[in-house]
Amino acid sequence: MGKKGDLSNFERGMVVGARWAGLSISQSAQLLGFSHTTMSRVYKEWCEKGKTSSMRQSCGRKCLVNARGQRRMGRLIQADRRATLTEITTRYNRGMQQSICEATTRTTVRRMGYNSRRPHRGPLISTTNRKKRLQFARAHQNWTVEDWKNVAWSDESRFLLKHSDGRVRIWRKQNENMDPSCLVTTLQAGGGGVMVWGMFSWHTLGPLVPIGHRLNATANLSIVSDHVHAFMAPCTHPLMATSSRMMHRVTKLE
Repeated sequence: MGKKGDLSNFERGMVVGARWAGLSISQSAQLLGFSHTTMSRVYKEWCEKGKTSSMRQSCGRKCLVNARGQRRMGRLIQADRRATLTEITTRYNRGMQQSICEATTRTTVRRMGYNSRRPHRGPLISTTNRKKRLQFARAHQNWTVEDWKNVAWSDESRFLLKHSDGRVRIWRKQNENMDPSCLVTTLQAGGGGVMVWGMFSWHTLGPLVPIGHRLNATANLSIVSDHVHAFMAPCTHPLMATSSRMMHRVTKLE
């Protein structure tokens, strides 16, 4: 039975050892499972050149995109995650002495660990809110489950009557699904719809309040006065109400 690739150094030593033991080519081939041609070639190379290791590095055509080319292609992908294979190939070939085709680009990006995936959807967050959320997370990173049971979560959401799917595909590696460059931001606006405000805690659900106007600071304070205090009144512990727009401490009214 033949082998697709060249023999390892250990296998070449087995061939030489079998011939040294007095076995014929046929007997050695049957014992080791190699073809007659391979047995003859390896033993001839050892007899004439004393060669016991393979000089062949690999078989097949040499890869057109070397390590430097892969780094270049990686920078192109990270600069534009939504680029198609055609666009990546065109940008890669600019300034290169040897151009490549789309098939080579596809093979290279897959060898580098990239795959075409649908991006995760995430809310559009400003730089200021990013800092505030990070501060909030660091301040409460040591909280226990019992601590979080005394927290009420509130937020508003707009439910659209019409929504465009707008399919988008990006290039990313397996562990890059939450990388900012691999996300598609979403906005809670556009088209006809209805906006509601809701609240919940570990123990119970709060009211669902329809909002027929713009939710600004004044409307937020009105909701807190009319609904949050009433929701927290039956509780026996202070609650911290949090929202994407407001993160403030609300103490139970006695």
